[in-house]
Amino acid sequence: MHYYKFNIADYRKDTGHLNTIEHGIYRQLIDWYYLDEKPIPHETQVVIRRLRLGSDEQKYLEIILKEFFKNTSKGYVHPRIEIDIHGYQENSDKNRTNGKLGGRPKKTQSVISGLLNESESKGNHKPLTINHKPLTNNHKPNNINTAPEGVSQETWESFLAQRKLSRAAVTETVIKAIQRECDKAGWSLEQALTEIVSRGWRSFKAEWILDKPKASNKSFYQTDLEIKQKRHDELVGKTRSQLIDITPENFLEMK
Repeated sequence: MHYYKFNIADYRKDTGHLNTIEHGIYRQLIDWYYLDEKPIPHETQVVIRRLRLGSDEQKYLEIILKEFFKNTSKGYVHPRIEIDIHGYQENSDKNRTNGKLGGRPKKTQSVISGLLNESESKGNHKPLTINHKPLTNNHKPNNINTAPEGVSQETWESFLAQRKLSRAAVTETVIKAIQRECDKAGWSLEQALTEIVSRGWRSFKAEWILDKPKASNKSFYQTDLEIKQKRHDELVGKTRSQLIDITPENFLEMK
């Protein structure tokens, strides 16, 4: 067992009289017991070595074993831990058997017993209603691993990985929202998803790329630098056309 429930209140109630060293030894023994799923061995030296105890700490080990464990032919047994391990092993065996049979039977699967179940034997039951919430489009696509039409599988897988990394869901609503923005910008869904992945965006807006040409021979670095420079010029109240030409000829004319 690599996991077990730990009730702090119960533990404190039973161990309030222990000192720090005894607490440490007891907790290590508990972890060892759960991990190996078997009693603590009788060989004291084996226990001391595994717990990395010094010779002067052996007396504390003997106190803990005598107070909280039962000395049997199999080793030092802890009754409470034995109950937990037994339940864990039973559940593991059940899951293993279900796995060989193809998994757990579906809840909707009827039981062939020759007897009517409770709902069939009672005719005066409340009728089923259809007053449930309608399905919405805000659910995951039927096959999330398959790329939408017009999108390469490589781009789609990169988009899925980026969304997973940013802990963002991939739903039909998300894809439709991106497609609407693509229509505004005149971009394809393939281009938009590539842009989202390259920039690490969580969403996509047409206004973010309206100033960016759809196709260009410029590198990503050059294009990104131009966009940043244009935004900087707008912030400081300048445009490229407002820059003063100070070549030697123009400089002499200005004088």
